[in-house]
Amino acid sequence: MKLQEMREKSIDELKSAIIDFKKELFSLRLQKSTHKLENTALISTTKNKIAQAKTVLKEKEVTTNA
Repeated sequence: MKLQEMREKSIDELKSAIIDFKKELFSLRLQKSTHKLENTALISTTKNKIAQAKTVLKEKEVTTNA
């Protein structure tokens, strides 16, 4: 999901996306620990997605409360 797509989502959709990204990150970490993960870069990209979603969420919360 690109940053522009995240900005178009509502607050509830962003919260559910963050939960989905965290589940994906857990799955990737589990695969890494069992040595079944081939592309370890997916872990860092998933972390970046979580950070981007949290940033956009915070931006939306600040603008709606202001």
